[in-house]
Amino acid sequence: MSRPTAILDPSACPVTRSDADLPPVPPERLQPAWLRQHLAARAHTTPFLQGDGPRPDFMPDRSPAAASVLVPLVQRPDGLQVLLTRRTAHLRSHAGQISFPGGRQEPGDADVVATALREAQEEIGLLANELEVIARLPVYATVTRFQVTPVVALVSPDHTLQLDAFEVAAAFEVPLAFLMTPAHHQHHSFDNGGLQRQFLSMPWQSPGGEEYFIWGATAAMLRNLYHLLVV
Repeated sequence: MSRPTAILDPSACPVTRSDADLPPVPPERLQPAWLRQHLAARAHTTPFLQGDGPRPDFMPDRSPAAASVLVPLVQRPDGLQVLLTRRTAHLRSHAGQISFPGGRQEPGDADVVATALREAQEEIGLLANELEVIARLPVYATVTRFQVTPVVALVSPDHTLQLDAFEVAAAFEVPLAFLMTPAHHQHHSFDNGGLQRQFLSMPWQSPGGEEYFIWGATAAMLRNLYHLLVV
């Protein structure tokens, strides 16, 4: 889930600063056992970035709605990897953007965890028996008036994926250590109808040379995870 915007190419927006002055999360804190223990009690912590909305000038008549995303941490021999998706280019909202699997809570969902698990299965074919939910992160409010709960899960390295071809163009992994290093976090600014807007990005180039521009709500929720782990 990512921020809707009028920007045609967010990666072309000027970088105003990076956060190279902030420390990375220590490697010992990026281990499954430490994450299980530390994150278990952090769901009700006030997030560092509370959201990019709602704004009175955008969808003023829409009521807030509950949603969730799955933050899948794949347990690889060389460290945890964050599993992300690139949305297909033809979608009406967030086309081509980098996202976590997730979406709106449906009436049949028992809770936001059930929503995240259902969406992950529908979007990328990730099954509940291939993962272990270890935490809910603080709620992030989007400009589209969703109250999004990130649900963190450890994923078996033997999992299999089956992408929904209509919604998901690709799935890929980024080292958690890379994303938890603020030197890789960039701040951008742009003019939106005379108002200055800002957003955060975490550009990633895969070992094969593929470039992924992680930004908006996805980057903001990862930044919130950083602040939970570094303290």
